[in-house]
Amino acid sequence: MGAKLPILKISESDASAKQARAKLCALAVMAKAPRPGTVKTRLSPPLTPDQASDLNVCFLRDTSENIATVGRSGTAAALISYTPVGEESLFGGILPDDFALIAQRGTGFGERLRAAAEDILVCGFGAVCLIDGDSPTVPRSAFERAVQELGRPGDRIIVGPSADGGYYLIGLKQVHPTLFEHIAWSTDTVYADTLARAREVGLEVVELPLWYDIDDAATLEILRAELLDGIVPPFATLSGYGAPHTREYLRTLASVAKPSLRDVTD
Repeated sequence: MGAKLPILKISESDASAKQARAKLCALAVMAKAPRPGTVKTRLSPPLTPDQASDLNVCFLRDTSENIATVGRSGTAAALISYTPVGEESLFGGILPDDFALIAQRGTGFGERLRAAAEDILVCGFGAVCLIDGDSPTVPRSAFERAVQELGRPGDRIIVGPSADGGYYLIGLKQVHPTLFEHIAWSTDTVYADTLARAREVGLEVVELPLWYDIDDAATLEILRAELLDGIVPPFATLSGYGAPHTREYLRTLASVAKPSLRDVTD
């Protein structure tokens, strides 16, 4: 790791590169550049801004390594859809060398999701999955199934529901703007709203296993219990990805005498 990563641009005119991507599903992690005070802010407190940023880096490492394995199957490619433009260097040394970057655009979250899907498909990929960067233990089989389902003939969306009512993945072959409109973002109705929008346009929906994202002290404790104590989340039907970077960092936090990780997540 550590090589300068390529940046995909929608203005790219290399027809052969686009043709090579036509049979690939892009697995794109939506991510902010990991700068303290700008990422995982709802984890500070209990964590300090630096600790929250370090944990965010671990999430990115684990998620990227997990999906990179799927990408090496020959049916998918791994990307980071990043923001803000100009801070690409902050991803250096974090991501596997076979990743590429593509800049986000837009203002609100729904607009950025829709634009990311549009831009990635314009780059020639046959399908795209937009992936939450806050769920480092999503089972690899969920990503594999998303790629497999998008490889079948016909139009559909793939959605991975989160325990908080959102989703950790949305996959599609073509952009349906309705899927990103009239959604109460950052609420517990995002998943239900998205399914309602899909029904409005008559789309087949393939649901992945329920999982969770880490955005507050309560979900941080679920993560700690999963990775350090081996306690499977109560809603899980599959074993999660081992997330070795996150697990090691949580061990480091737990080894601090005052306060311990268990203390700050109670």
